[in-house]
Amino acid sequence: MKAIRVTQFGGPEVLEVQDIDVPQIQSATQVLVEIRAAGVNPVDTYIRSGTYARLPQRPYTPGSDGAGVVAAVGEAVRHIQVGDRVYGGWPITGTYAQFALYEADWIYPLPSKLSFEQGAGIFIPYSTAHRALFEKAQAQPGEWVLIHGATGAVGLAAVQLAHQAGLRIIGTGGTEAGRALLQAQGVEVVLNHHDPDCVAHILAATEGRGINVILEMLANVNLGKDLPLLAFGGRVVVIGNRGTVEINPRDLMAKESTITAVNLFSTPPETLHHIQAQLSPGLRDGTLLPIVAHTSPLAEAATVHRQILEPGALGNWVLIP
Repeated sequence: MKAIRVTQFGGPEVLEVQDIDVPQIQSATQVLVEIRAAGVNPVDTYIRSGTYARLPQRPYTPGSDGAGVVAAVGEAVRHIQVGDRVYGGWPITGTYAQFALYEADWIYPLPSKLSFEQGAGIFIPYSTAHRALFEKAQAQPGEWVLIHGATGAVGLAAVQLAHQAGLRIIGTGGTEAGRALLQAQGVEVVLNHHDPDCVAHILAATEGRGINVILEMLANVNLGKDLPLLAFGGRVVVIGNRGTVEINPRDLMAKESTITAVNLFSTPPETLHHIQAQLSPGLRDGTLLPIVAHTSPLAEAATVHRQILEPGALGNWVLIP
């Protein structure tokens, strides 16, 4: 089969298409999936570069998000059958390949309304957004949530989940296309985070009361500016970060606010399974609908890794094996 392999950490150029053997089921609880679409997430680029806290043994195939058709199941697997349309999380072998091996517990049904490309944008983006909003921030209906960089895969997932939960949403985007997408998604207040008056617009929208929950995709740039925007008891959830930042703890003390963070790799398995169960009704009825911005053939993985970190993201990036 064709697969992307990484033999040494480094820039996007280390992503190489190779011919390797199809992975074989090694235990009674494993499932082999023919991958029809593989999701590309920013964390994939950090791992590939060797700068992430958790690094795989090399050589390895990247990719945690994927969707496809079940090709084979272990003898103890009962709830999954060959031919089922599925999406998955935490594959044993990476999803940038024509086949990937999973433990059966990490396979979930892909609703018929969703394409494989959309299915490849479920596990990491929606699990991250759900955990940030509801497990970490404990967001409540009627509260204001500010989603910085709301046009990326996690940001759009958070927009849909927040809307579903009755939150009032302020979303920022750095491009006209991104802001138009947020408006189409029903975001109540859409702002340009490059606008020097952005902070004033945020406070005006909340009539000076401030933001209850901030989902922060670039903490090294925004965290120090986020804290004064919070309402009393406000919460910031750090989802993305690319460096260090200086904050004034008095901004926390004044409003008894909280900074917390999400790391999906550290999330207990039972929590992630519970999140998939919570997502399922919305995925089936179309309330939750992954936005696919770009699809590329597997051979263009290096190009996608270069582009995904550039400003102006408009949803999920997907590779087609």
